[in-house]
Amino acid sequence: MKKSFSFPIIFMVILTAFFTFILAFLNYSTADKISFNKELELNKKLLYIFDITPSSGEPDEISQAFMDNIGSIPFDDEPLYVHHGENEEVLGYAVPINGSGLWGSIEGFVGISSDYSTILGLDFTSHSETPGLGGRISEEWFREQFRGIDITAAKNGEYIIYKPASGGNVDAIAGATLTSKSVSNFVNDDIYNFIRLRKGE
Repeated sequence: MKKSFSFPIIFMVILTAFFTFILAFLNYSTADKISFNKELELNKKLLYIFDITPSSGEPDEISQAFMDNIGSIPFDDEPLYVHHGENEEVLGYAVPINGSGLWGSIEGFVGISSDYSTILGLDFTSHSETPGLGGRISEEWFREQFRGIDITAAKNGEYIIYKPASGGNVDAIAGATLTSKSVSNFVNDDIYNFIRLRKGE
């Protein structure tokens, strides 16, 4: 049998079917867990943007903090996440941001106060920048710089300006000029377009 022409073909078919079954089973059995973890991670990032700290890092506490503080409203044919107060008044908006980095697209959210005067926070949901260089946009020291930035005096949609330029309010990442520039460009553009649309301009 092992010396026959058909043996390697039958062997490969059986082997392929076996591993296909294993992969399909793993994909099916973990789909709910993967979906839950993705939703939990998004909830954590939205809470961070609005500087809301859950009572603990347990999934139930994170989900409860999210439900107590975050909701959504329709905007431009898409749901827009908002931070609401006890009386459901909107305190801030989580504006989606995205653009091209050095190695691929960068996506995330930037928090804007309800009176469009302040950047509340920023976080990224996905990127493929170089670890240790452009990938440092995910580090806390970089993201924390975007907390509480007054944008009322911004001119020509220049809300984020890297130091030491005049009016600079954020430090760029050393050695990652292209990623830093890309982030400021699409954050400024997305904030400008959001405020313009919200004001009906």
